[in-house]
Amino acid sequence: MTVYNHEYWMAKAIQLAEKGRYTTHPNPRVGCVLVKDEHIIGQGFHLKSGEAHAEINALNDAKQNGEDVKGATAYVTLEPCSHQGKTGPCADALINAGIARLVFGMQDPNPEVSGRGLAKIKKAGIEVIGPVQELECEALNHGFIKRMTEGLPYIRVKLAMSLDGRTAMESGESQWITGPEARLDVQRLRAQSDAIITGIGSVLTDNPSMTVRIDSHDKEVDPKTVRQPLRVIMDSALSIVPEAKILYPTSQACVFSIKEDIEAEHLEVLEKKGVTVRFSPRGEDGRLDLLDAMEQLADAGINEVLLETGAELAGSFLQEGLVDEIIVYMAPKLLGSSARPLFSLPLDSMDEALDLTLKSVRQVGQDLRLVYHPTYLEEDEDDFDDA
Repeated sequence: MTVYNHEYWMAKAIQLAEKGRYTTHPNPRVGCVLVKDEHIIGQGFHLKSGEAHAEINALNDAKQNGEDVKGATAYVTLEPCSHQGKTGPCADALINAGIARLVFGMQDPNPEVSGRGLAKIKKAGIEVIGPVQELECEALNHGFIKRMTEGLPYIRVKLAMSLDGRTAMESGESQWITGPEARLDVQRLRAQSDAIITGIGSVLTDNPSMTVRIDSHDKEVDPKTVRQPLRVIMDSALSIVPEAKILYPTSQACVFSIKEDIEAEHLEVLEKKGVTVRFSPRGEDGRLDLLDAMEQLADAGINEVLLETGAELAGSFLQEGLVDEIIVYMAPKLLGSSARPLFSLPLDSMDEALDLTLKSVRQVGQDLRLVYHPTYLEEDEDDFDDA
């Protein structure tokens, strides 16, 4: 009797799914391996929206290899789809191929379809096992999961700071705090994001382009397959100049404003150039309602957001509880006590301090890359424990 090491084969499927990190959005990253007699007979991953899903690519790979899929075990990182979208249902394809067993990493997080693919496969008399390596499979698609379950994108804040916790000189000068290796790593973060958000202050000060720039010799990212993320500017009064670099190409730019605060003529100029202007209501602090803006982005299919901005807007996102992950590149520099801080947070006492959980640390060139999760994400659990 064959003994299946489900964790081993699922790890192979996860490795395949990772290959779609920079290309699948707004779809999830999914990998699939077909195993028979303890050998992989077919494998595939989802590359791009509108193209074949991982299961179909694995079945096609087996066919090209001259392998018979009947009786095989399929390892898939995400529950096979059961509905007709841009491509056909993967659950039906696996059933028709005659697999004997499905091992899945996690259920589809979409509440409208979750469990339906598994139910269809079970009904066909196929053994279903899972979830297997669920946390690792969830890590492939934090953004897709959050959009499906909470109606919000997964938001990362990227910050570069000196050893003394400063992001720019008092004048606003900030280029370059970190080294070239860290700056390349940021380009990869941009490449895996659906949208990059910045504030009007950063645009007026630095006039950035915020595009993905991947070197043709990069070993991790193929610049030919990278899709430029949507560039989003938070600009309450719509004061951005039409010539700003971040607006070009205009089809990939979006500005959020408060309707009552803008000039109609300026709006008309931007819209004629092809810039999308969205409106959010005024929040309690008198500024843009960030939660509403993020809900709009999620409705537009945005899974992952990279926030690259100054201390004030970064602090506002943090105070609103919208930040899921903080990525800090710490450079071996000292900028001095009058330089600008990481976040603008009006905290007065130690009991107001926001705790962070360190998730990873690694050296990138001469800089350190630190990844933190704000612990307010676990506030409800903590409150319950305290009670």
